[in-house]
Amino acid sequence: MPSFKDGNGDGIGDFAGITSKLDYLKELGIDGLWLTPFYPSPKVDNGYDIADYYDIDPDYGTLSDFERLIKEAHQRNIRVIADLVLNHTSSAHPWFQESRSSKDHPKRDWYIWRDQPNNWESFFGGPAWEWDEETNQYYYHAFAKEQVDLNWANPEVKQAMFDVMKFWLEKGVDGFRLDVINFLTVRDLFPDNPFDAAKQEQIHVYDKDQDGVLEVISEIAAFVHQYPDKFLVGEVGSEDLDVLKHYSGTGKLDVVFNFNIGSIEEFNPKKLYQELSATEKTYDLEQTPTLFFSSHDMPRFISRFGGGEDRAKQFAAFMLTAKGVPFIYFGDEIGMRDWVTDDIEKMQDVQGRIAYTLALEEGKSDDEALLIANDKSRDKSRTPMQWNGDIYAGFSETEPWITIPADYREVNVEKQLQDPNSMLSFYKQLLQLRREHPSLRTGEYELFDYDSGMIYFVRKDPSERVLVLFNFTDQIKTLDLDRYFSTDVKLLLSTKRKPIEAGNTVKILPDEALIVKEEKG
Repeated sequence: MPSFKDGNGDGIGDFAGITSKLDYLKELGIDGLWLTPFYPSPKVDNGYDIADYYDIDPDYGTLSDFERLIKEAHQRNIRVIADLVLNHTSSAHPWFQESRSSKDHPKRDWYIWRDQPNNWESFFGGPAWEWDEETNQYYYHAFAKEQVDLNWANPEVKQAMFDVMKFWLEKGVDGFRLDVINFLTVRDLFPDNPFDAAKQEQIHVYDKDQDGVLEVISEIAAFVHQYPDKFLVGEVGSEDLDVLKHYSGTGKLDVVFNFNIGSIEEFNPKKLYQELSATEKTYDLEQTPTLFFSSHDMPRFISRFGGGEDRAKQFAAFMLTAKGVPFIYFGDEIGMRDWVTDDIEKMQDVQGRIAYTLALEEGKSDDEALLIANDKSRDKSRTPMQWNGDIYAGFSETEPWITIPADYREVNVEKQLQDPNSMLSFYKQLLQLRREHPSLRTGEYELFDYDSGMIYFVRKDPSERVLVLFNFTDQIKTLDLDRYFSTDVKLLLSTKRKPIEAGNTVKILPDEALIVKEEKG
């Protein structure tokens, strides 16, 4: 939200800025926007610490600005979903201020208080319990100490959060992205988590996916889906497909993020195939995977996977042609790279700053702690959109461990709009192709396979069959198309050449993706 487009010159992205770029988004070919939190917040964690669920943070504008964005987006057939944090509030929220004011306050039980903590650890590092001197008890926070977990075992809390959803649905949002939704504490039970001696880390067993959470998810889904054409996306903190599948489908969330695919840490086409294949085998027919390779919580995939724009175009093609709901993270469509810093004071992300502090406490040097902080920091992908080629403050060209890509200053919208071979132009072609070919939107897999560094699949619907091939090797591959088609074929799109008519065989260049369609009649 604060990184996309500044509309009033204060250096912070806002609703006016997004509204001014709706035509850009429409021309790009997107169908929906996911807005990260825009509510009043101290911004300890990029707005995921909400201090008021019923208003707009002044940095982003006003409720009128928000309503105008919704109206203008809908006029362009662009839907808008809002990030909503149901798991915790900011410690600055009036609810928590009332809760901590007295052990006898009616809102005391809206949060989780204990005389003695168990061994649960924060997912940001360190203990998950914070001592409160005002009332001499500990409160629970799964993330930063300023992000205080709500007690969903209290029916008043549940009703309060349903009221919040109703407010924004009636403001016109088209659904929600529900942050860390499987972390809801719905039971007054707090057994210690086990410890993995081999990895020297706690295993988060009892502080997420609690018994009863799926019933709450069903209640949320039933409530939201009373409103026509609403969409629910869940951030479920798990890499276990058997856990993920229980959160989506009929009567549940529409989709959940699959981090097994989206968070692959390094270039590994075989792992990508294995993860997507496992998802296809695990999910039921009514369930739809999600496809993404970047987000506000991870490094950008063009930096993570290497290979420059050729490889980035391959993964863009994969995301927009494989089966699933694709999520394009802003800036990926122009090839923006990761940001790193040589000064901890320039780091905004709480996760990176906590990692820096913990490293110093463990005896690491300042340089070592900064390396760890940059590794953990989510600032990498949160820098402002490069509309005119501006480079974000914080780069250092002197530190040998910080690398600025030589072409970074060439990465910007203004330049790429004029270049038919740019990353931006390629995304537009891909999205147009997806609109034109129903098999790439709703088609099932007829074939999905991997062979020696190549991934290929055939998607079909009643009207067409399309073959998509990815050569992730450094060698030219030759493929006999007669294995897949009995009629003539047409090469629709390539990451390395203009579409041409294909014969019975096709040579696939290193780091190339091809989309081939069966020609009927």
